[in-house]
Amino acid sequence: MTTSRRTVITAAAAGLAASAVTTGTAHADGGGNSAGKGGAVKEHFGTLADGTEVDRWTIENGRTRLRVLSYGGIVQALEIPDRHGRRANVSLGFDDLDSYVADSPYFGALIGRYGNRIARGTFTLDGKKYQLPINDGPNSLHGGDKGFDKHVWSVEPFRKGADVGLTLRRVSPDGEMGYPGTLTVRVDYTLTAAGDFRIDYEATTDKATVVNLTNHTYYNLAGEGSGSVYDHRLEIAASRYTPVDKTLIPTGELAKVAGTPFDFRRAKEIGRDIREAHQQVLYGQGIDHNFVLDKGITSRPEHFLTVTEPESGRVMRIATTEPGVQFYTGNFLTGTFAGTSGRVYRQGDAFALETQHFPDSPNQPSFPSTVLRPGQTYRSTTVHSFSTR
Repeated sequence: MTTSRRTVITAAAAGLAASAVTTGTAHADGGGNSAGKGGAVKEHFGTLADGTEVDRWTIENGRTRLRVLSYGGIVQALEIPDRHGRRANVSLGFDDLDSYVADSPYFGALIGRYGNRIARGTFTLDGKKYQLPINDGPNSLHGGDKGFDKHVWSVEPFRKGADVGLTLRRVSPDGEMGYPGTLTVRVDYTLTAAGDFRIDYEATTDKATVVNLTNHTYYNLAGEGSGSVYDHRLEIAASRYTPVDKTLIPTGELAKVAGTPFDFRRAKEIGRDIREAHQQVLYGQGIDHNFVLDKGITSRPEHFLTVTEPESGRVMRIATTEPGVQFYTGNFLTGTFAGTSGRVYRQGDAFALETQHFPDSPNQPSFPSTVLRPGQTYRSTTVHSFSTR
């Protein structure tokens, strides 16, 4: 259930300056936002079955507008301009809470505790075996059947210089979804003065555990509901990828992309090789694979990917600190979801680019470790930069 109740909260009201809270109406078009450059609009989005209220927050900077739900930390809309200055939502999602709760393929969601798959839902840490929920064939996917995407987060707006953002917080108790340790998580969604969308993840634990946080926004740079993304041109600085078995668990090999449909080292259309009879493409029903970034793990976000949509001229560049990215070509969009545009999503109508450590790392000693111990702080940053050409 959606209501029209809206509250404009200035950055000052978030404790960053003097206290001030006012009410108002946010503009639905590109003509501005009553929150102003330093504020955020909060509105009631719906109510869960247990009575918990869910809010939608809107922030804006430059020509970029972001709408986020407290449920699942979901990016419900990301609006950026085309080469003519016309703004459109480039992320897939729903316009009502019930659709997210009933059967969402992780549209826009914060993913944890462990993004991607863990084989057979088990791993051993410090000699102890842990069992996770099985929710993807024989495996555990995206933290289990009630991962971070299905919880309500606390949300607080902030302003830092010319940047505006939202801080999301949640404490995941020891044993939640089978994972050890009480995990205290903070995620900052920031719109910079340049209109970049930045995500900073941070987590601490009181017991050794495994952590791999990411965001599962589905993108279509021509605009949500506009059809196939196969004509988008994609370039990824990755010479290797992690092949998978028939259940989409990595085999442990770091295979060369050269001579395969996974070679995006030079820009090419997403759909150019997606119909090739390559065993890995058959396993994924398209591309649903982790790419091993040439840059490796870095202390600061480094650019590794550029994607361009020819008609609108929109360009998205992504930089990250992470060693991998799961590139997913919307293979399981089957026409059963209707989005915010009122149009139905079908196979290939979007792509996801989940920056991450590698799938099944807790069971793959040769992969970069995802273990977090008491006294350590998990940190990860990904920046999406937008332009036109």
